[in-house]
Amino acid sequence: MQKGTITMRAKTMEGREIDLKQDTLDGLKMRLRGPVFAPGDVGYEESRTVWNGMIDRKPAVIARCLGIADVIVCVQFARENELLLCIKGGGHNIAGLATADGALMLDMSLMRGVWVDPQRKVAHAQAGCLLGDVDRETQVHGLAAVLGFVSLTGIAGLTLGGGFGYLTRRWGWTSDNVVGMDVVTADAQLVRASSDENADLFWGLRGGGGNYGVVTGIDYALYPVGPEVVGGVVAWPASEAPRVLELYRTLAEKAPPELTLVVLMRPAPPAPWLPKDMHGKPIVALLACYSGRPEDGEKAVAPIKSFGNPIGDVLVRRPYAQMQSLLDATQPRGRRYYWKSEYLSRIDPALCEKVIKHAARIQSPHSTVVLFQIEGALNRLKAEHSPVSNRDARYVLNLAGSWEQAGDDRANIEWAREAWNDMKSFSTGGTYINFLTEDEGPERTEAALGKGLQRLAKVKARWDPQNVFRTNRNIKPV
Repeated sequence: MQKGTITMRAKTMEGREIDLKQDTLDGLKMRLRGPVFAPGDVGYEESRTVWNGMIDRKPAVIARCLGIADVIVCVQFARENELLLCIKGGGHNIAGLATADGALMLDMSLMRGVWVDPQRKVAHAQAGCLLGDVDRETQVHGLAAVLGFVSLTGIAGLTLGGGFGYLTRRWGWTSDNVVGMDVVTADAQLVRASSDENADLFWGLRGGGGNYGVVTGIDYALYPVGPEVVGGVVAWPASEAPRVLELYRTLAEKAPPELTLVVLMRPAPPAPWLPKDMHGKPIVALLACYSGRPEDGEKAVAPIKSFGNPIGDVLVRRPYAQMQSLLDATQPRGRRYYWKSEYLSRIDPALCEKVIKHAARIQSPHSTVVLFQIEGALNRLKAEHSPVSNRDARYVLNLAGSWEQAGDDRANIEWAREAWNDMKSFSTGGTYINFLTEDEGPERTEAALGKGLQRLAKVKARWDPQNVFRTNRNIKPV
């Protein structure tokens, strides 16, 4: 190929198609420490794909950044060439916000360092880290960050959208427990965001999405947790669902902050702890995690373990890091996913009836109806504390469609939508921004961010007035 020959078509920030020449691409490669991939290169396909198999987009160029300097160069390059820019951390977002056709993708997945300061109880994690990376290093010191509940999730997307997991009842949203961030801004400058430095940017990034810069590192407050907790799942046949859901409702209402309870209805997976003759048949399950003293946890979960005649019980003492990966097998990379989600203020008996009804209509052996308990610390902060807002939320309802084949898209999407339409009247009116699918409109972003949208637009106007960062739940500058 001759120098200067057109190698590919790319997109500008405004959506126009342009030509990228080989010498332009070579110039980028010379300025970076990490590899650069174009379509057809070894590594391009692996790098461009994301967790949700429904997302199939093709960036024009992918830069796998190895450090902050690489990120700065990529932002400069995008500005110089007017290129659309997208940013991939763990690639776990259900809407596929990490990738865009014709864009320059910053693939942060090689930046996975974690440094723990046990005296200050703070961990610094690079933006390419997965939850499991942070848990592994913090648990060495008997500490944990408030993260999600699938260890393969990327920390950056989780945190920038709020984040919740087994420790949320004790300490709030993931974003409530961030004490600082390193950010490359739209003008390719590295800045610090904290309550003491660039406080407006810090506020916007703690739940307002990745709309204001490239976060390259996050500092998390840590808390004594583990190394052993009481956690796991107890399952019953779906015929027991009315009684189990009532048990869940009553236990959750009086559960101490150390105990988080989750109820799931789905076809039984082929797990070794479930009888083979139950595989594929409808079940109801209670998942519990007690993050305080294990001896207290065993007392707290005793009513679950002694309830009825379960078909499987793996609710035991286990390492916290193992608890964090317990659901990993239910969400493998490359499967097709479509979710609908709402926040709830309580578990209404009438809602439980609808959960049972729609769980019986599940179209795939992998889909689940989930009720996740989050009530506690997050409710004690004012709505304006962070963009996550929704401080009245006490539970999350998630209609988690999951299946293998593209030919089954319609049936599974319709199931999730129909169930959601039938149950959204129980919502607080709010929803979780990280669970929004790519077809959700601006009204759903508003439901997730509420009154904070106007303030977020002002943060955007200061830090990214030209809307360089737009392949997200975009809040335009005002």
